[in-house]
Amino acid sequence: MEGQLAAAGTAAGSGYFDAYAAVGLLAVVGVLFVAVSFTANRLLRPVVYSPEKLLAYECGVDPVGEGWAQTHIRYYVYAFLYVIFAVDAIYLFPWATVFAAAGYGAATLVEMFVFIGFLAVGLLYAWRKGVLEWT
Repeated sequence: MEGQLAAAGTAAGSGYFDAYAAVGLLAVVGVLFVAVSFTANRLLRPVVYSPEKLLAYECGVDPVGEGWAQTHIRYYVYAFLYVIFAVDAIYLFPWATVFAAAGYGAATLVEMFVFIGFLAVGLLYAWRKGVLEWT
């Protein structure tokens, strides 16, 4: 009887560590892939320096004059609003999968309404401040 329990424990423990071995092997393969890719890039790329190649390049505009330029704050506000709603979308997909699971329906529904409520308050604030109007 004890021999059977020991054999069963060894088999169960072996499967447990096999899962970690698979993850470790995948990590090693990933690191090797990146290392080989960077090495191949370094060996195969052309190395010809010219004044044009060493010149700073910014979106097709030749660098003439000073490097300082003023940008309207509205662009940053739109970027910030985009990040807020992108995070909202990222949280909606896992919520939808948990909401479908048994026993999580009511709690996750309330939590998501609270989360969407916070986002709605932020959007209402931005709208009241006139941030969403392009003038």
